[in-house]
Formats: sequence, structure tokens, C-alpha cells
Amino acid sequence: MWQPASERLQHFQTMLKTKLNVLTLRKEPLPTVIFHEPEAIELCSTTPLTKSRTHAGYKVTYLGKVTISGTQFLSGCTESAVVGLVEQRALAQQQGICTPGNSLLEIRPFQVRLHHLDDHSEASVTMDTYQVARIAYCTADHSVRPNVFAWIYREINDDLSFQMDCHAVECESKLEAKKLAHSMMEAFRKTFHSMRSDGRIHKSGSSDDFAEDSSTPDDLTPDDG
Repeated sequence: MWQPASERLQHFQTMLKTKLNVLTLRKEPLPTVIFHEPEAIELCSTTPLTKSRTHAGYKVTYLGKVTISGTQFLSGCTESAVVGLVEQRALAQQQGICTPGNSLLEIRPFQVRLHHLDDHSEASVTMDTYQVARIAYCTADHSVRPNVFAWIYREINDDLSFQMDCHAVECESKLEAKKLAHSMMEAFRKTFHSMRSDGRIHKSGSSDDFAEDSSTPDDLTPDDG
């Protein structure tokens, strides 16, 4: 049935008002922390920007990873793994099959990102991500290479089993490795404080103890429950 334009406009306005009222009633407050989406909100201009490396992080050389045994990790537990990775890379260099390994390690609350860069160390080719809550141990204390930073990560397999992988990166200096350890400690604190305030970690637990008391910043063993 034909309706005058004024009636159609009034009908549309009524429908729109009803929709807005429904949306308002169903609106819920956003959670304080979104664990699976740790990205910060960025406001971008409409002007297209040239694609370049804008990631903030530490320049490192990724040495690789090796699966280790055990679930309890103490000081020195990554030494043998790091020795093996260093020797493996040295052998690959002698054989001329060693990849550059130029990378950028970005440590932030909830997530650690390893950007694998191109041969010119300008653009990120691939990226590996590690959830902070699944990092069981990290250290910058290695006698074989004082400038190596390593972390033990609980990798979840497709069949829901898990394995402990030791990852290692070589920094530009011993001081840079120490800075990575301190940055990781800060990421642990912020992550577990947020998870605790969000109710995902009970206040009576080792995670809470870690957040309040860390014996040494160079050897960290968080317990993600």
C-alpha cells in the first residue's frame, strides 16, 4: 500500500529509535583486559603510509629452538640447550648454509613477538608469537655466550599435548640481554596483575607470589597455573 513520504519517514524514524533503544539496553561494559587480543587501539590517518618496519623491540639474531624435558626449571637449566644451538649455528656458518637470522624481539604484556626480518633488516617477513602466560622460564645468564637471552615456552600441540621448547636469541651485547630479561619481568608483572584482577588467577597462588616477589630479574620462572 502506498504511503506518503512523510509517513514513510516517520515510520523509519520510529524503527530506528526502537533499534537504538534495544542496542542501548543490551550494551555491556567492555572487559578491562582482553587476553586473546592484546593489541592497543591505534588511530590512523586516512593518508596511505609507506609500509616500513615500525615495530618497537630489540635487534637480535634468532638461534632457534630445542625441545627440553621437565616442568620445573632452575638456574642453569637452559645452558645445555643454548650450547647446542650456538654450536649448531656455528656449524651451519662453516658449511655456508646458515640463514641470517635477523630478527626483532618485541616484548609486551600478554604477548611476545619475534619478527623475522628480511636480508636488509628492514621489513618483517614472518612473525612468531608467544603468550606470556605460557612462558615457564627465561634467563640472560649463560656462560657460553653472555649476550644470549633464552626462554622456555610451553607449546600446545594439535592433540592438546604439550612440549617445553627452549628458544634463544643472540643480542648485540650482554647489556642488551639483561635489558630483555628486565623487559620480560615487567611483562610478567603486568600480565599476571591483569589476569588476577580479571579473576583468571586466584589471589592465593604462586602466580600472585611471583607478581609480588621476584628473586632475580635475570632468571624468571612464572607459574601460569
